[in-house]
Amino acid sequence: MTEDLAPRIEEQITAWRTYVSRRDAIDVRDVDELEDHLRGHLDRLEASGLSPDEAFLIAVKRIGKLDDLSREFAREHSDRLWKQLMFAEPAAEPRGRSVWLALGLAVGAGLAIKVPALFGIGFDDSGDFYARFGALLVLPFLAAFFLVRRSASVRTIALVAAPFVLGAVVMAVYPFAPDGATLLLAALHLVVVLWLVIGIAYVGGAVGSSRGRMDFVRFTGEWFVYFVLIALGGGVLIALTMGVFSTIDLDVSWVVEEWLLPCGIAGAAVIAGWLVEAKQSVVENIAPVLTRLFTPLFTLLLLAFIVAGSLQGNLIESGGDVPEVFGQRDLLILFDIVLLVVLGLLLYALSARDGLAPPSWFDRLQLVMVLAALVVDIMVLVAMIGRIAEYGASPNKLASLGLNVILFANLAGAAWLQLRFVMRKTPFERLERWQTGYIPVYLAWAAIVVVVFPPAFQYV
Repeated sequence: MTEDLAPRIEEQITAWRTYVSRRDAIDVRDVDELEDHLRGHLDRLEASGLSPDEAFLIAVKRIGKLDDLSREFAREHSDRLWKQLMFAEPAAEPRGRSVWLALGLAVGAGLAIKVPALFGIGFDDSGDFYARFGALLVLPFLAAFFLVRRSASVRTIALVAAPFVLGAVVMAVYPFAPDGATLLLAALHLVVVLWLVIGIAYVGGAVGSSRGRMDFVRFTGEWFVYFVLIALGGGVLIALTMGVFSTIDLDVSWVVEEWLLPCGIAGAAVIAGWLVEAKQSVVENIAPVLTRLFTPLFTLLLLAFIVAGSLQGNLIESGGDVPEVFGQRDLLILFDIVLLVVLGLLLYALSARDGLAPPSWFDRLQLVMVLAALVVDIMVLVAMIGRIAEYGASPNKLASLGLNVILFANLAGAAWLQLRFVMRKTPFERLERWQTGYIPVYLAWAAIVVVVFPPAFQYV
């Protein structure tokens, strides 16, 4: 096996192993045995003169004959050549164990969010407490769901648990000023850190796998879709509940505010994760639809902003010596959110794409969207640098500036590789690797904001 091909084959084996490990019907010892079979086939096929890629395709096909889960993996991963090699129907997966696991952890998350109330800490009078510890009370249950589902090793459990423990220590020890900017920044970025750490549990500890990272990107998008659907359904349920009880002159608003909302939100975080796992084939059909619907809309939004900024002088004004987009800080924050959504759309589209398909009109549209996002990011960066030069640095400004610099580098690399892919000069795999390789940069920056920013700005 050549040095260039060996890492790719190992990554493909890791992706296969990660997928098989998700199923209730198979435990980690079975996965180890199946992997031994797979590697044995690989060695024999390569010894017969086949290339590593060819050997892997045939080995997976042969393993698929031995194990229905491998066959399902081959069928569902549309961006893999071996999908074309498998034709038998996948076996139905027993889901009873995962259902009860998800329900138990969802109940645990709902109860955990109410534990502070036992010590007199309510939602109304202790907002700072939930800003510090809200994510730490809920997200461990989602991480635990994947650790159990993947039969995670002790090393993986420690790797996932350590950031949660360190985050809890930081949020408990740091003397944040009430309603301070650094508290809000730390709380928001801690959610980012913990969510990406959940990704380690999701991929079963295979943190170096580009395919595993992309699978987690797809999971994130699908989790968000399910969470929103659950929230909408919960909103209807709450409205009906309050309406029914109001007809008999009973006020149940306190039950809704103190129990249904917090416990429902906490539990929904786990249930949404289980739904993604249980209904993968359904949501994989939704993913392309969502990306094709919203990518043109956000492209038009970015282009409209650029055109308006170019044609109308009042769009880029001067506040003193400071160039400001619309002269408003709030709009800069809004466009930061837009840029993050654009990046999310790009990642989600890449995760749902068939990597073997040739460039299409949609890939060209994505290139336009990324280029437009780059121009907007430059406008926002110029405005931010001007604000800092005029008014001085603050935690919010520096956190936003750092995020925009990271976004610019990410989008610039994506635009270049997308252009080369559209011109058929670069394989899709290069673009995918660039995006998944950039995920740790966001994790590192979020960790810096959580740990470094508060003491650097005296916790205000």
